[in-house]
Amino acid sequence: MTTERTSTGDPARTLRLLWRETVGEPKRGPRRGLSVDAVVDAATALADAEGLTALTMRRVAQALGVVPMTLYTYVPGKAELLDLMLDAAYARMPRDDIAARPWRERVRTVADGNMALFETHPWAADVSTTRPLLGPGQMAKYEYELSALDGLGLDDVAMDDCLTYVLGFAQSCARAAADARAVERDSAMSEREWWEANAPLLARVLDPAAYPTASRVGAAAGAAHGSAYSPRHAYAFGLARVLDALAALIGDRAPVERPSS
Repeated sequence: MTTERTSTGDPARTLRLLWRETVGEPKRGPRRGLSVDAVVDAATALADAEGLTALTMRRVAQALGVVPMTLYTYVPGKAELLDLMLDAAYARMPRDDIAARPWRERVRTVADGNMALFETHPWAADVSTTRPLLGPGQMAKYEYELSALDGLGLDDVAMDDCLTYVLGFAQSCARAAADARAVERDSAMSEREWWEANAPLLARVLDPAAYPTASRVGAAAGAAHGSAYSPRHAYAFGLARVLDALAALIGDRAPVERPSS
């Protein structure tokens, strides 16, 4: 469940910090070398390791070796800090040159890039961006991702709709993958180990004749994936369907593409 949202802090101060208009250094204090970037990096490392529930100004201050009040000379509070963290993560995303690639490859690259982002920063998948950051990282990400859909005959609103669709799919898959990892971590058992331990118990109470389709399909899927659910397979299968859906919308407006060799 999403517990954090972007753009909940002071919008004027957040935008100035995002665009580094008034970074400034405190005139006094124990760590004159501290900076907004240092605070963001420390907060990101903490969230990467322990999740957003561990992210507090006190914990970030401890990581930097300063008292909590020192941080407030750089960042107004946790809400603004979260925006800075996410925008910095966006800014660091790799951006390959995709201009000459077929549109399906371009869109796939966008989706894969977001999955990589969420794998590196799992907390980012749980942040609602309904109200966008409007920072340099966000804008660079948006510009790059829209390029995957440019030149396909879509109007501007349709381009945004298609990108929103792709990003929503990737974020949903990332959340499911993170949940699967958490289940394995908390149970100290892989999916295969869990099923091997519990399959005999299920066999004692389940009558396949009562649920013939479910039993047949469930067994086939389990054998194929090694578990009832495979995040990797779900993403690959779903992304192919997402691309098919976009193809139905784009239709003949896209340039003719030759299969990749």
